[in-house]
Amino acid sequence: MRAALIGVLMGAIAAFSAMANPKDMQAVIDRQLSAFLEDDFTKAMGFASPALKRYFGTPENFQRMVTQGYPMVWRPGTVDYLEHREEGGIHWQRVLIKDQQGRRHLLDYRMLMTADGWRINGVQILDAADFSA
Repeated sequence: MRAALIGVLMGAIAAFSAMANPKDMQAVIDRQLSAFLEDDFTKAMGFASPALKRYFGTPENFQRMVTQGYPMVWRPGTVDYLEHREEGGIHWQRVLIKDQQGRRHLLDYRMLMTADGWRINGVQILDAADFSA
């Protein structure tokens, strides 16, 4: 009985991972970037995970974090989606953003499946110095 339950759970996890379409995750990131370009931080915050929404509390707090900590996301020049990977059940989408001054920024978006679909559950800025496109 226990082995059967574990088998069913492992099958469900494998099926979920197979359903994880990077294009769906990229669409969420695109919609958030579009909201940033419109300075619509309420809309942009809607693409964040429930935990991030609770953490920031208000669109004004979210705006302050984005504009001060992630200016390349707030005002991107070009956006290129690189690899998607899954590590230990966590989905990551790597993104190369060239800001409006032509500087390259490499970011890892941590994605989370919620009842409302994919949401952004954090963004890490990586060292783009050694990255060659």
